[in-house]
Amino acid sequence: MHSRELGLILARQLLGVEDLHYGLWDADLELKLGNLAVAQQRYNDMLIAQLPRPEREVRVLDIGCGTGHLLRQLLDRGYRADGVIPAKDLCDAVRRRLVGCIGPQPRVHECRFEDFPAGECRGHYDVTLFSESFQYISPSISLPILQAILKPGGLLLIADFFKTDATGDGGAGDESFGGGHPLREFYASMKRTPFVLVKDEDITPRVSPSIELVNDLLTNRIRPATLTIGRYVQGRYPLLARLAMALLRKKLDKANYKYFSGHRCREVFERYKTYRLLLYRLP
Repeated sequence: MHSRELGLILARQLLGVEDLHYGLWDADLELKLGNLAVAQQRYNDMLIAQLPRPEREVRVLDIGCGTGHLLRQLLDRGYRADGVIPAKDLCDAVRRRLVGCIGPQPRVHECRFEDFPAGECRGHYDVTLFSESFQYISPSISLPILQAILKPGGLLLIADFFKTDATGDGGAGDESFGGGHPLREFYASMKRTPFVLVKDEDITPRVSPSIELVNDLLTNRIRPATLTIGRYVQGRYPLLARLAMALLRKKLDKANYKYFSGHRCREVFERYKTYRLLLYRLP
């Protein structure tokens, strides 16, 4: 199991959510764990609002479709939607969610997007959609595939975070948040393609409140639990504990800095990440 897959599955198990993204928080929604599902549904609604209305057949490819929650909503709203997911556990969850779909059955590609069968899907889709999944694939690989599988006039929708120019400045919290392509490099990559920009909206302040919820969970729930387990292991198996500490010291120090140093907060996220809603059209 890849660490990214583990993170997604744990997020679902610990938080009890159906979506694997940050959610969308506006002033009318109180920031609390009980409202996370509402914030995530607002995020889904935002994505769907960018799509052409399904008054005719609109084929959508949800790339990195998580547990299939958005995919099922697209199908229920009249879209022809397929999914791509490389993680077996998540793929099984997607297939279970799609049971009972009315109409043509969606195709779930259990593969990395790098291995997507672009040849057999050439010019097949009206929309390709990334919801916090674009960051995991090099644009040098994804963009040629996207150009191949989109119809002329097709849309590329990306909702994801990117690295700001502040990344690597050595400030407090630098490298606390991984992931994301450098935004400046992404823009340069897009200029080398035929894609035409339709929308570029900075929604960082609307998604970053989720960081506060995660930080509270890490600081007040997970950290105390791991410390308790650590004390138990040290007391019962001191030799094993010392050996583990010696072997894993660097990884443990890195994890402690990343998750438990207090830098994993909203202010740090907004300094080093910019969350964008991007819409491009293929001429």
